[in-house]
Amino acid sequence: MRAGMWMVAAAVAATTPVEAAPADRKPPYYASIAPARARMRTGPGRTFPSSWLYVRAGLPVRVVDTFKEWRKIEDPGGTQGWMLGTMISNTRAAIVQGGDPAEMRDKPGGPHILFRAQPGVVGRVSQCGNGWCRFDVKGQAGFIQIDRLWGVEPEEVLP
Repeated sequence: MRAGMWMVAAAVAATTPVEAAPADRKPPYYASIAPARARMRTGPGRTFPSSWLYVRAGLPVRVVDTFKEWRKIEDPGGTQGWMLGTMISNTRAAIVQGGDPAEMRDKPGGPHILFRAQPGVVGRVSQCGNGWCRFDVKGQAGFIQIDRLWGVEPEEVLP
């Protein structure tokens, strides 16, 4: 019984697609951490010691270098280290920065404030341009000024 359950779990894990950051993408670029637990290491290999254990899936990171299947990343706090490429997703995310809550508007530069996001809130970004991004926090979305986000370049345009 126990072996049968393990085989089912292994089969499900083997068929679950992971959108890993491709090896041919040229750094630097933004991505996010895919699993709920991911280790950052001091070098590109499992023999290097862990420097951090991230327990926040979806956290934005900046990939600054590659070595084989390893990615050197920078987190929103500026810490750099190496992470296995399968731990990195192409899903674009960002984190609210600054000292005050950021206003989430109904449209870019719109007059209506839908809600406010506290610094440290993580969400998915899309539709970036002209200084604004659509920022989705667990299904609640609005437009936020790019300068309030870490994970998007100031002049970047996203579909």
